[in-house]
Amino acid sequence: MVTVGIDPHKHVHVAVAVDADGRRVSRPLTVKNDAALIGVLLKWIRTVAGGASVTWAIEDGRGFARGLADGLLLAGHEVVWVPTRLMAAHRKLHAATGSKSDPVDATAVAHAAIATPGLDHHRIDDRVRELRVLVDLRADLVRRRTMVINQVKAYTHLWLDHTPGDLTRAPGLTSLTTLLDTSRTSHHVHRVLAEMLSEIADLNRRVRDLETTVRELVSPLAPALLEITGISHVSAAVLLAEIGDITRFASSAKLARYTGCAPIPVYSSDKERHRLHRGGNRRLNSLLYTTAIVQQRFHPGARELLARHTPTKGIRGARRILKRHLIDVIHRAMVQDRASWQHHIAQHELVA
Repeated sequence: MVTVGIDPHKHVHVAVAVDADGRRVSRPLTVKNDAALIGVLLKWIRTVAGGASVTWAIEDGRGFARGLADGLLLAGHEVVWVPTRLMAAHRKLHAATGSKSDPVDATAVAHAAIATPGLDHHRIDDRVRELRVLVDLRADLVRRRTMVINQVKAYTHLWLDHTPGDLTRAPGLTSLTTLLDTSRTSHHVHRVLAEMLSEIADLNRRVRDLETTVRELVSPLAPALLEITGISHVSAAVLLAEIGDITRFASSAKLARYTGCAPIPVYSSDKERHRLHRGGNRRLNSLLYTTAIVQQRFHPGARELLARHTPTKGIRGARRILKRHLIDVIHRAMVQDRASWQHHIAQHELVA
């Protein structure tokens, strides 16, 4: 058996093949991240592995390596994701002290995959992949809109002595545009503010259009998830985009650890305690915090849970308990939704 460790980058990927004992069986390969990537890798591994089975282990930088993982999986190969921390631990274990390079990292990825058989296998779902693109684009547009709105608020405070209202909605934009047109400002200031308001209006329209498309795509995929108080169509799309196939988490406890909602045990001098986990997927952790706030306002069961734990845990501790409970609810809902999917999901066990 041959394990190929890959250190992914924006422009190139570095691959190293090792045998079952962790010994290199080839020189490192540096290959461009372009349309010929998969063909080059497959041709190379055939000369290295012969007829041995191959597992491709990729450092978990899915922004750069999603296309690579998809191509290898669709070519019939097994692909696993190696967390960066796990790679770093094996680099310290096997490499020379202070050694750091792309081949060293790729070798550490392969060693980590050999030593950790329960790693997350890559799966492909076309509709979830489409959602991921839309969700990422929406997040980028919202970040851009927030930046421009903050600039407009600073300028209107400076030049118009005015603090505008909600500029993500038409009434706020209309009110500020009217004020700008009737104010006595210089030509250049008026031009800058008018162009920025026009950009905000365009971003608002694009965000709304994306949200409409997301609603159409996510509704048939997550009916049970959408019934949870505080889970909007955008929130459900983010959950699907970040988690993908929920069956890769055998239990809600594993999902809680992935989202950073599981407390970390800290034992010392026979004293047992737990502390907040500041790792995990921070995008999902932020989404769960928002959901908990919404449930605190509108869900009777959530308010009862918070009231029960606040006297002993404090409001922040009680909210963390609520987030952990939400993980159980979300996991059950996503498992239920996953069972109703009628379309094919490519996995390494299913690809011919």
